[in-house]
Amino acid sequence: MDLGKAGWLSSMLEESVAAHVRAPAPVVPPGLSDSSSGRARARSYLRRMLRASGLLYGTPADGGVPAEGVSSEPSGPAAPEEVLFRAVVRTFARMALDIAALAGTPLGPRREQLLLLFAVLTGQLDEAQAIEEKLRQGHEAPKRLWGRVEDALERRALSLSGDPAYGLVLHNGALYADGHMFGRQALDYFSRGGFNREMARRRIDFAARQKALLVEVLTGLACVDRQPSFSARRAILRQVEDLGLPDALEGELRTAVRQSFERRGSLSTAVKDVRSVDLRRFILEQTLLASLVDGRRTRGERAFIDQLAHALRVPESTVHQLELEVAEFYAKNRSVVDVFTVSSAANLMGEDMVSRMQNTLERNFHRLMQEVRETGELYHLLTKVARGQTLTAEERQRMRAQLIDVAKAIPALAIFAAPGGMLLLVALAKVLPFNLLPSSFQDEPEPVSPEGEGTGGGDEPPVREVG
Repeated sequence: MDLGKAGWLSSMLEESVAAHVRAPAPVVPPGLSDSSSGRARARSYLRRMLRASGLLYGTPADGGVPAEGVSSEPSGPAAPEEVLFRAVVRTFARMALDIAALAGTPLGPRREQLLLLFAVLTGQLDEAQAIEEKLRQGHEAPKRLWGRVEDALERRALSLSGDPAYGLVLHNGALYADGHMFGRQALDYFSRGGFNREMARRRIDFAARQKALLVEVLTGLACVDRQPSFSARRAILRQVEDLGLPDALEGELRTAVRQSFERRGSLSTAVKDVRSVDLRRFILEQTLLASLVDGRRTRGERAFIDQLAHALRVPESTVHQLELEVAEFYAKNRSVVDVFTVSSAANLMGEDMVSRMQNTLERNFHRLMQEVRETGELYHLLTKVARGQTLTAEERQRMRAQLIDVAKAIPALAIFAAPGGMLLLVALAKVLPFNLLPSSFQDEPEPVSPEGEGTGGGDEPPVREVG
């Protein structure tokens, strides 16, 4: 896929359909039999798929396999955000095709049917209606409709790929809301055998309200330990704008967010209208993810989560279960695409964040180097990077895996083991005023002063402005 090149969506959906034909039939979800209704099977599958695929965590673990002989992959190495976006589109397509199979939908022009679903995802209901009319007439969708949906998806690519250096950990929740809406729309479309515009509008509005509620809660979390800086406030408000919410809802949300910057709002009031068990779980789960992404959780954050769980009427045992599920997913899926791509935002990092990161690294410098030496190969790979030498793709993968192991061995550096942590380390290396390698491996060795060893002490201040 080459974003910006006409036809990429058609090629990708064609590959997805071809791969689905060759793949084993989707398994009937546990607890259901082959005699269960197609809609019941598809609904149960959707709930399980959103978790098993990684969409809940914003990082699809399997974006699908291209068909033999054709590939929409770019000829050169793709940017992380494009890799992630490609995985998201493929995962959405596979999910819809599985739903069609489980619902017992007769074979049809699956590529165009997927196009209709992506038109709904991007809020293009007029285009979805036009595609539906063409399908009823037995015609293919014209190129202009393909082009409009492609353009709309490309505009969403950046908001689906990651968060800025400052701001909320919003990507996971926004993608899950989109995935849930897309899956429910596919379920309705394939089980109904047609497109219902009014129901599609309701699903779009529900997804928008999900995102707005999540922003309110995560903003409250971000304000627990201190008031956000000017840069953080600006980034959060920019995220609200990038969500593409309806104008009225966006205005209400911006007002609520600004109020949260000045004084803590009532969690009970914010979640008072949340009645669905799934929505309660969604809000709490995304808050847990946001609190864990920097590798540590402060007392204030722990208290905030306890208050949120109480307001949502979620028992403590369920909270612990959700924490284990999050940890298990990341432990099993180290190779998923990094979400928090902050390297492009390194220049946005303020002095406060850089100073705190620098203190953390300096306090753990000697322990870090001891861990690096014990890994053997990592020591030499880092040396090559420091000297400006280029690593092969295989070496980069090995270095990433070993860096994660090293970071996990040092709790204070656990932030670098979070999704995107390696990118964060690379970004910081460009702005921090010290070298991560010992002096003997630098091009111009400098004596290490005694004062440089083990500087600082005590707990570092909470790191929140990473996302």
